[in-house]
Amino acid sequence: MEPNAGPADAPLTPAEETAVRELLDADHQRTSARIAMLSSDRDEIVRSSALTASDDEHDPEGTSTAFERAHVQALLDQAIAHLADLELARERLRAGGYGVCATCGRRIPAERLMILPAARTCVGCAPGRR
Repeated sequence: MEPNAGPADAPLTPAEETAVRELLDADHQRTSARIAMLSSDRDEIVRSSALTASDDEHDPEGTSTAFERAHVQALLDQAIAHLADLELARERLRAGGYGVCATCGRRIPAERLMILPAARTCVGCAPGRR
């Protein structure tokens, strides 16, 4: 689909680009720290469960330990995926394709990018909007 010309299709201003770069860097740092914390939590759960009986079915603590381990792993997986999205956004910024909707090709409004700097789609094309 060919984008229509207009204010929403204008490239990011230098100030917007700087702001986005700072947002991406800050989010990258927070997400990396979250990954380190969750990895440590997961490793601690694994270590402590190795010291106890491994029979989740009959151990009163087994099911909660298994749930906790699965919960931490799910959060870790989400953080790793978000970090990958941030890396892709950084690459798009370097290559000059940052802020272009992957679905319709229109410019993603700067306001959306300020809230979700790793966004790949405009609001209209965002998953779950159709």
